[in-house]
Amino acid sequence: MAGKFDEIYARSINDPEGFWAEAAEDVHWYKRWDKVLDDSNPPFYRWFPGAETNTCYNAVDRHVEAGRGAQNAIIYDSPITGGVQRKITYAELQDQVARFASVMQAEGVGYGDRVIVYMPMVPEAAIAMLACARIGAVHCVVFGGFAPQELATRIDDSEAKLIVTATCGIEPGRTVEYMPMVTEAIDLAKHKIGRIVVLQREQHPVETVAGRDVDWHEAVAAASPADCVPVKATDPLYILYTSGTTGQPKGVIRDTGGHMVALKWSMKNIYGVEPGEVYWAASDVGWVVGHSYIVYAPLFHGSTTILFEGKPVGTPDAGVFWRVLSEHNVSVMFTAPTAFRAIKREDPEGKLIKDYDLSNFRTLFLAGERTDPDTLHWAENNLKVPVIDHWWQTETGWSIGTNCIGIEMLPVKAGSPTRAAPGYDVQILDNDGSELPRGEMGAICVKLPLPPSCFPNLWNASDRYIESYMAEFPGYYKTGDAGYLDEDDYIFVMTRTDDVINVAGHRLSTGAIEEVLASHPDVAECAVIGVADQLKGQLPLGFLVLNSGVARDNQDITDEAVKLVRQEIGPVAAFKTVTVVDRLPKTRSGKILRGTMQKIADSEDYKMPATIDDPIILNEIEGALKTVGYARN
Repeated sequence: MAGKFDEIYARSINDPEGFWAEAAEDVHWYKRWDKVLDDSNPPFYRWFPGAETNTCYNAVDRHVEAGRGAQNAIIYDSPITGGVQRKITYAELQDQVARFASVMQAEGVGYGDRVIVYMPMVPEAAIAMLACARIGAVHCVVFGGFAPQELATRIDDSEAKLIVTATCGIEPGRTVEYMPMVTEAIDLAKHKIGRIVVLQREQHPVETVAGRDVDWHEAVAAASPADCVPVKATDPLYILYTSGTTGQPKGVIRDTGGHMVALKWSMKNIYGVEPGEVYWAASDVGWVVGHSYIVYAPLFHGSTTILFEGKPVGTPDAGVFWRVLSEHNVSVMFTAPTAFRAIKREDPEGKLIKDYDLSNFRTLFLAGERTDPDTLHWAENNLKVPVIDHWWQTETGWSIGTNCIGIEMLPVKAGSPTRAAPGYDVQILDNDGSELPRGEMGAICVKLPLPPSCFPNLWNASDRYIESYMAEFPGYYKTGDAGYLDEDDYIFVMTRTDDVINVAGHRLSTGAIEEVLASHPDVAECAVIGVADQLKGQLPLGFLVLNSGVARDNQDITDEAVKLVRQEIGPVAAFKTVTVVDRLPKTRSGKILRGTMQKIADSEDYKMPATIDDPIILNEIEGALKTVGYARN
């Protein structure tokens, strides 16, 4: 018998315009749409054409006018600066955003202009984003600390009018100076920017450049509040460049109207959050998670969002997440599986959890990398709350696959982000574009049109939009992920399509092998890559990061790991080589750099990824590979 979720999902697929028109009633519009969906020019679908609205009004002013001005909008918690905290109410946020919007207007920024936001995890980053939305400008957030060349390419591609930055970011044990990198990026860029708004941080004050730099605090103090500017629902709210881009960056566009409708809907229906409750996405504003679920969705919903400047371990220990959950009465948390693997490695038995009162905490959501069953079960067993793996991408801006606990909690299947979210018609296709039977692995695709908030195009790159995402499977969006659907329509995302390895004609998922390795009791984290082999084409090669305190011989552990894969997957995997490493190379958002590791193993040239967390680790990986006979050159 169909449940509540089945009924809602079916309606979203069979009557998408009616479904999303109803959801749009929760958004404030200055002018309603001419039609819900413009499907006249596929694959360039547009939601709510003709409508006018304002993102900042819906995120801030609307709640103040409704009497929620005294409620906390943002809680800033910064263990990395010694425990600094700030609480900003909706009324205070409205004032600060309106004044900073006025500062940007004074610098000539207006409707449609682009603004680079190059900031650490401080409230001013969110304020700058909201201020852009307030006056119809398009923000382009670049992760604070990105190299000058990467920042320069984004300046050139967006042709930004203004940069908003801070004097520094703070990492464990070091201060990252932003101003020299901003100056170098401006020098490198062909498109010239003449003005920078600078937030002076007490951890690293700098001398400003006369005629170029505007002091944030001084300018805001002298500014009068600016009003919200109505914009078209189809206007871009922001450009976000996908992580790991090389050469010409790929700028994902988020439209204004559809973005609000889907994110507002998701807070209640996916995350089960009510207005007034505290919601925490432990990510960074530089990533899509930070855009969608630190800044926008919680504020659209009238919730309180936490802006956390710290790390899951080391600021000061592996109990910091539990401290934040307890101290701020967080109801729902969203973070990356890699954060929990780091915590699990430092505190395998979860002893630090017992030091905190988590009675108000009810659900944990994980996304960013595939949640392996071992990490899922560790979190379930130690936190005693539902742990929901959900899957989405920068391009979609919200969940493709999830367990919509606000509608109906479905059974959790380890290794799966549950089912397609309402609005997403997910299908598994073979190389010819034919739908595959349940249980068979292929390309995970979404039938067009994509639901609201998914990217309608790339910035100034329509041909690339089609070529990269729409051309291979006409009528579908190619996610770039590979996996399968089971008999209950649960999605299993096993790997990126370019991480499917071919061992003597057998297509194997690196994710499936990683799942087995992660089940070893001494393993905190792992990665598997495919390396070139003259006989079999490719062979899988594994990397293990061990739990803190493991004192056993590494050879014994690797022998057990090989045996485990042979037992669970079989000899067809030809899994014989595995090495122990202290850590894995990752992007700052927590994604393991498997492609770079593979190039090192195969002695191929590679470009240092712009988003890598610590470049030195690649030398460590190369050393580990040499001990097992790879990376010879």
